[in-house]
Amino acid sequence: MRSLAIHIDRPGGPEELKCVEVEVGEPGPGEIRIRHQAVGLNFIDTYQRSGLYRFPMPLRLGSEAAGVVEAVGEGVTHLKVGDRAAYASQPPGAYCTLRVMSAKHVCKLPDAISFETGAAMMLKGMTAHYLLKKTLPAEGLAAGDFIVFHAAAGGVGLIACQWAKALGFKLIGTAGSDAKCELALGYGAAHMIDYRSENFVQRVREITGGALVKVVYDSVGKDTFAGSLDCLRPFGLLAMFGNGSGPVPPFDLGVLAAKGSLYLTRPTLFTHMATRESTQAMADDLFAAVQSGAVKIPIGQRYPLEQAAQAHRDLEARKTTGCTIFTL
Repeated sequence: MRSLAIHIDRPGGPEELKCVEVEVGEPGPGEIRIRHQAVGLNFIDTYQRSGLYRFPMPLRLGSEAAGVVEAVGEGVTHLKVGDRAAYASQPPGAYCTLRVMSAKHVCKLPDAISFETGAAMMLKGMTAHYLLKKTLPAEGLAAGDFIVFHAAAGGVGLIACQWAKALGFKLIGTAGSDAKCELALGYGAAHMIDYRSENFVQRVREITGGALVKVVYDSVGKDTFAGSLDCLRPFGLLAMFGNGSGPVPPFDLGVLAAKGSLYLTRPTLFTHMATRESTQAMADDLFAAVQSGAVKIPIGQRYPLEQAAQAHRDLEARKTTGCTIFTL
């Protein structure tokens, strides 16, 4: 069987993304073959493409998708042929029409959730899940607490705005335009800060009456790192979960002591998804939040898979909002 796929032969810019045909065989033990109906785009894809995150070449990109299970290998019991399914998974390889992959991170998709929504939400939704429910400050979080969430109008951000509101947190978000700020407010952010025209540290001080916050969730990286630390009260936590503006340069840990015994962590989704059981538990929580209406998955852009390079350009230029998917 043949599959259309997008891969790179070497790290670089979006121009390195090439559309090729590849042969797809039968699943082995613990594997499935899935025919994709939609594929998700994530910022981590650009890190892998650029070489910031290193993988052997050639490399097929993509970490989330949804589709129909076509074949099941020995030992796979939670899926069967014909099941609707969705996943966030490593190693990458989702930018394709047909794929053989490990079944470990693939979950049965509820009938009430469309393939497009499934493809858009798995990596981003479970990222929001582990941040808001598992990556918590030493003092914990309670209803009424302020939190700071950078890039609040992005795919993870808009999901986090809604989930934080459902949990009773007051999310202070940042974004790069008035339009993006208005969008995030519409999805449940309590306050929004346009970091291009406002000093976000000063605004966080004003919003919290000088108390600052227990936790900052930061996927931007070097451009916001220092300011994020300045938003934290003593014993606060900075969770760096991305590098949208580039990696944070070498850092003197003594600064954490001087600023009030702060905590700093660099979590990843796939540490939280280390087992089949943990993956399914996180997915079940996400599915329940979506089906209840507490969390809606905003798909801001759709591109044919063949236009993956343009999608990467738009994502890196901050021209996208919400989730982006590839249609097949």
